[in-house]
Amino acid sequence: MTSITRVHNRVSTPLGHPWSAKADRLQSATGIMLGSFLLLHMHFESSILLGKEAFYRVVQLLEGGMFSSTGHGFPIVTKVFSVFMLLVVIVHAAVALRRFPTQLGQWRALRSHMGSINHKDAHAWFWQLISGFILFFHVPVHLFTMILNPEIGPHLSAERVYHDNAWLLYALLLPAVVVHAMIGLYRVAVKWGITTKRSGLRKVAKVLIIYLLCLGTASLVSYLFIGSELGIPVQPFVPE
Repeated sequence: MTSITRVHNRVSTPLGHPWSAKADRLQSATGIMLGSFLLLHMHFESSILLGKEAFYRVVQLLEGGMFSSTGHGFPIVTKVFSVFMLLVVIVHAAVALRRFPTQLGQWRALRSHMGSINHKDAHAWFWQLISGFILFFHVPVHLFTMILNPEIGPHLSAERVYHDNAWLLYALLLPAVVVHAMIGLYRVAVKWGITTKRSGLRKVAKVLIIYLLCLGTASLVSYLFIGSELGIPVQPFVPE
C-alpha cells in the first residue's frame, strides 16, 4: 500500500464497510452534477459581459419566458432549482465528510505526508479539502439567498452584489468553488478510469481553473460597475 493510500484511508470510511462503495458512487455522481452545473452557471452569468439586455434575455430564457404570454420568465423556477441544488449539495457534502480529517492527529499525519512527498494528486486532494471546507459555509448562504429572493436581472443582481455587499461572499466563493469543482472532476475522471493520462488532464484542469477565475472575476466587476450607477430604490431592468 502506498503512502498516499495509507493517509487517505486514515481519514475515510474503512474500505471494507458496505456503505463505502455506494458512498463513493454517490459522491462522484453528485460531484459531476455540481461541477457540470458550475460550468454552465458561470457562462450564463458571464452574459452580463455582453450587456444588460443580453443577460436579461438569458434570464428570461432560463426562467421559462417562452411559456409566458408576456415573454417574462417565472422567478419560481429559480427558487425551485435553487432548492434542488441545495439538496444535491447537502448529499454531496454528507458523503464527502466521511473523508474529511476531523481529528488533530489526522491533520498532523496529512501535513507530515504533504511535506515528505511531492505527489501532485496528493496536493490536489489537499486543496480540495481546503476549498470544500470554505464551500461548506458559503454555498448554503448563496443558495438560501436565491431561494428567499429569486428575482434576478441586470439591475436586481447588481443591487445584490453592490448595494447588499454580496461581492464579499462571491470574492471568497468564486476561487473556492472553481478550484474544488475542477479538481473534483479531475479526480472523478481518474478514479473511475475515464482516462489514464493524468498529466494531460491536470493541464486541462489548470487551464479551466484560470479561465473560470478570469471569467467569474470579470463578471463580478461588471456587476459592481452596474450597481455603482444604480439609484435607490433600484428599478428592474426593462429592455428598450
